[in-house]
Order: sequence, then structure tokens, then C-alpha cells
Amino acid sequence: MNTRSPLHALRTGALAVVLAVVLATLALPAALAQQADAEPARGGTLVVAMFDTVAHLNPAITTGGSVHAVADSIFDGLVRLDADGTPRPALAEAWEVLEDGRIYRFHLRDDVTWHDGEPFTARDVRVTFEEILLRFHTRTRGGLGDLLEEIRTPDAHTVEFVFDAPYAALLQRLDVSEAPILPAHLYEGRDPLTHEANRAPVGTGPFVFERFRRDDRIDLVRNDAYFRDGLPYLDALTFRIIPDPVTRMLALERGEVDHVLGFPASEVARAGDDVVVRTVPHSAGGSFCQFKLAFNLDRAPFDDARVRRAFAHAVDRATLLERVAFGQGRVATGPISSDLDAWHADDLPTYPLDPARAETLLDAAGLPPDADGVRLEADFLHFPMFTRHAETIRQDLAQVGVDLRMVALDRASYVARVYGDRAFDVGFISSCNNADPSIGVAPMHVSSNVAPAPFSNAPGYRDAEVDRLFAEAATDPDPERRRALYDAVQHRLVEDLPYLWLIERRYHQASTPAVRGVETHRTSAFTRTWLDR
Repeated sequence: MNTRSPLHALRTGALAVVLAVVLATLALPAALAQQADAEPARGGTLVVAMFDTVAHLNPAITTGGSVHAVADSIFDGLVRLDADGTPRPALAEAWEVLEDGRIYRFHLRDDVTWHDGEPFTARDVRVTFEEILLRFHTRTRGGLGDLLEEIRTPDAHTVEFVFDAPYAALLQRLDVSEAPILPAHLYEGRDPLTHEANRAPVGTGPFVFERFRRDDRIDLVRNDAYFRDGLPYLDALTFRIIPDPVTRMLALERGEVDHVLGFPASEVARAGDDVVVRTVPHSAGGSFCQFKLAFNLDRAPFDDARVRRAFAHAVDRATLLERVAFGQGRVATGPISSDLDAWHADDLPTYPLDPARAETLLDAAGLPPDADGVRLEADFLHFPMFTRHAETIRQDLAQVGVDLRMVALDRASYVARVYGDRAFDVGFISSCNNADPSIGVAPMHVSSNVAPAPFSNAPGYRDAEVDRLFAEAATDPDPERRRALYDAVQHRLVEDLPYLWLIERRYHQASTPAVRGVETHRTSAFTRTWLDR
């Protein structure tokens, strides 16, 4: 039997309410409702179109959505999360929460093998955390690095996480997206960034890696020895790389693919009756995600809060949402998504659209307009897929004398300039809150996570009070006190504006009517998927 603490019950209950509200607001096609009672059929290959290629398939060294879209079907976590956010057994079949949340003891399954036949044990968990996740997975390192005291493995199938103080959100961060478990017999003592298994991964998950053709396709086949009885239903999964959104949509309509990740918002209204569109707050790599601008606080004039506030008054976020995101989402007001209403503060300072106020702030910061009306020139880095967002923002800021030079970079180049070389002024970022602020929000702001790692603290923001508030909120066992701490940190961050929060995102997936059982709340969405054809 699983033993849950009262604290955990409160946390899970709060998250369940949040997710239930979110899902209730999203209209699901009638065709999906009719699929609920159908008996799954076995066999077949599901062909999935994805928008971006990947350089590797190691989900423990990145939070990148493209890697997780594939790799999360190859690996498992200690737990999996249901649609309402409730942790369920996965590689851990049971757990106990001891000493008021200071120790979590996990009892591992003893019938799991890696895809190469080696047995799964507690050593795999310890090595994955100590040598990989806590060093290279941005959210795990940023969220647990300062809190986790040690990992004990008293026997081959027991693992204990020991914290300095009670930690409330551990179970929500142990699914395959946040903490995929890798094989110790391959990775222990090796460099996980350059390991050859990153391109030919060995997991415990429902599908086994078969072939990787960069920029073309990735093929997986069914794991006949998967520990969840009767799953998966499919014989195989193929991921095709199709960067152009219109081409992805046409491939779906022509029957060349069965399912599309990253279905363009602009095409949702035009989708025909033979296309089933799902609109959800989740995507591979995270949930409750936001678009935001990151200011490089190591560079003038972005080290001046008046300049950052001028940007906030100049960017028309409502128009950005309506014209570029086609109304799919909400205007963001701060670092914690309003979908996480257990923690989101609704009385935050606001920065209404006010170009005149923006110009006054730029004057005060010593940035008067020159003869051409230009006050400030800056590099604006973004991914090519976000060019329309970037162009709209650039036009808004041009109205107040800010000349942004748009620089479109692929993922690797963007990460190198923003997080490695810190050679940028302003960057367009998408990052995810996930199930608790300690998972996805704190790592984007705490001083300890200013590091050359993707999607860490990009602004280089350092504030001792923010560090303290996030640390106390993560370890306080009382939900009301946690709420008060998160209220305080949100107010401080919105005053400081290391980021300008733009839009709370919605995602679209689309499939043919034959595709059943897609679990859109999970990154390993296809474990229960089957084909009705």
C-alpha cells in the first residue's frame, strides 16, 4: 500500500482542482468523447509528425520538448502522473513519506529490465540523479540541488531521498518528464553529454529504440517485456521530422501521418471534420508554459529596471495573443501561470499598454531619442518558429524608439549565446511552470541556477530575498504559508521584471479519427494509443 502524508494529500488535491478547471475549460471534440468506451485494438504503426529535429535522445540532460516528445516513450520515471496530476506507481510500485516529508522511501519493482536485458535496480536511480539529473537537467538541478541531502540505496530495490527540510513537491517531479531514469551500467562514470547511448538510447519504457535518421525520422518498436501488463497497444512508433507547419497539416490530411505535434494555431479553425484537434495546456517537456522576454541583466541598459518596465508598457500583449497566437491562451501577468491558481497571485502590479509612460521611463533612464528617434538598439534573439511573435514585439517597441535587431537562431546556437556566452541583450523564451512552482518557476529565478545550461536563469538574476522565499516555499509543509511565500516572491519579481511575461500558452495536437487513446496530459502520450482501422 502507498502511504501518503496529509501534506501530500493537500498538495495533490490542490493540483487536481487546478488541472480539472483547466481541462474543463478546453472544449474536446465530440469524436473524442465517443472513443472512451471503445475496446482497444492491438498492432499497427503510429506515424507522428514533429516540428523539430533532435541532436540526441537523452531526456535527462535537457528539458527540450523535441527530445522529450520521443524519448519519454523510451524511458520511465519512478512515478507517472494521471490527468488530474495524481502520482501513480511506475518504476516505484509504492512509497512512504517519513519524518513529515524529510524522507521519501521508494520501493522499486523487481520485474523490470532494461531494453538490453540488464535488470533495473536502485543503483540506476542513484546514478541517474547523482551523475546526470542533478548536474545537467535544469529544473531538477535548480529545484533539488540545494535541498537534497543524499540518496540512499539500502538494498537493490529500495531508494530513499533525504532532504535537509520537508520537501512538498517531490512526487510531482518524479515522472519521466522531470526525472527519467537512465541505465547505470551504461552511464556510471561516463560523460553523459557525449555518451554514444544518447543517440541509441536504452530504456525501460513502452517502446524500444530502433533507428535514428537525423532531420528525417526516428523509429521505435514495441517493448514486449514492458512491465505494465498488456501495454503498449501499438507495434511501432515513427516520428517524422516536418519543420514546416503547413506541410505537417497537409501530411495529416493526405494520410501520410496519423498524428501531429505542434499543430499550428492558425489552422485550428480551418481543420476539417476528418481532423481531430486537441487543445491542451501540456506539451512534451512541460505544462503550463509561458512565452516571455528575458533581459540580460549583465548588460546596460537592461540592468536598469526602468528600461525593463518601459518594455512592459510598450509591448501590446493582448494583440500579440489575438493576432499571433490566434487567441489560444491568456495574457500572462507574472511568473506563476494563472492555471496554477493554488499558487498564482491575482493582485500583482500591472503594466498596461502605455507608450507615453514607456517613453517617460526611457527618458528617466538616460535614453533620450536621437535625431532619428532611436533611443536604444539591441539584439533580440529568438527561434525561427517564433519570428512572427518577435516581429510583432519589435514593431511595438519601435514606437517608443527601441530598435531591436532580430536574430533567428536554431536551438543549439541560441542556447550557446544566451546561456553559454551570455552574448545577447533580449531573448524570446518559452518555459514551463509544471505541476508546482518549485519545479518550473524557481529554477528560472534563483541565483544558484545562473549557469551555462539550457533554460536556467537566463537574465542572470540574483536576489537574496527571492532565493529565500523560493527556498522556504519549497520546504514549508503548510499550504497556507507556502501560498503567502509565493505571493511575496511574485510581487517582488513583477516589480523587478527580470523577464517580461507575455502569454500563457495553449498547445494543439491533431490526428486522424482512427487514432485513439492519446494521453495528452503525458509526454509519453502513446503508451495507451491504438489505431481503429
